[in-house]
Amino acid sequence: MQWNESVKAFKVYLKFERGLSENSVVNYVFDIQKLIHFLDHNNIVVGPLKIDSTQIQQFIYQAAKELKPASQARLLSGIRMFFDFLLIEGVRENNPVALVEPPKLGGQLPTTLSTSEINRLLNSFDDDNPLDIRNSAILELLYSCGLRVSELVELRYSDMFFTENLVKVIGKGNKERFVPIGRMGKECVSRYLAIRHEGKKGFSDTLFLNNRGTKLTRAMVFIIVRKAAKKAELNKTISPHSLRHSFATHLVENGADISSVQQMLGHSSITTTERYLHMSKKHLKNTLEKYHPRA
Repeated sequence: MQWNESVKAFKVYLKFERGLSENSVVNYVFDIQKLIHFLDHNNIVVGPLKIDSTQIQQFIYQAAKELKPASQARLLSGIRMFFDFLLIEGVRENNPVALVEPPKLGGQLPTTLSTSEINRLLNSFDDDNPLDIRNSAILELLYSCGLRVSELVELRYSDMFFTENLVKVIGKGNKERFVPIGRMGKECVSRYLAIRHEGKKGFSDTLFLNNRGTKLTRAMVFIIVRKAAKKAELNKTISPHSLRHSFATHLVENGADISSVQQMLGHSSITTTERYLHMSKKHLKNTLEKYHPRA
């Protein structure tokens, strides 16, 4: 089995057996292509069945010169999954990534906005401008529902259950979850739906449309968020993920339990949620006063 053959089989496995989204499949395949390019560039003639941990380590060492630890870890994770697949297929007896030490990740958290900064951001839009009405609904959903940007661009009109105050979200691995939507979120989306133009064929049910009547890209949402931050005069570099992180942080600060936050974020492991959130001094103080017998 050569690289081309194994990568094609891996792509089929990710899509049909693991049920990953097209975006995730592309990212995993790109990780393997990076490894292949490294081998070709350094004249290392070895196939997927013979490559060993030393060569994988050399690749990660080279990648470390350009990537941050978190990106290195994600790259290593993608390569590990590829060789796990070859193990499942019975064409390898070991995973060469198992002996490669992952990079140490620091404790840096995504940028978090205060509630006053969130209000400035969400109030920075013009109520009479159709584009601003759409963008306001986008940011409101990112913050009010804690959505990933990939989840937001895939939302459909039929995913909005206003009567039940719920939004149906398709998360990582095509896992479905329902997230509550509050009054402000409903109002912003309803205002957008009132001026939303008809989507092109194949996009009639897509919730957020671009000027061409097709689905917004993830990159476009990043631009919308950063333009809004500039307009609101926030002295922070933020992304759509900053709104998701702020959503979770503010819930915890106000007393929400971690397991509920985990479900709303769509994390498969509560450990991820615990790492993702930082408990504020205010929340810790309130917890002590409420539960400790000698507080």
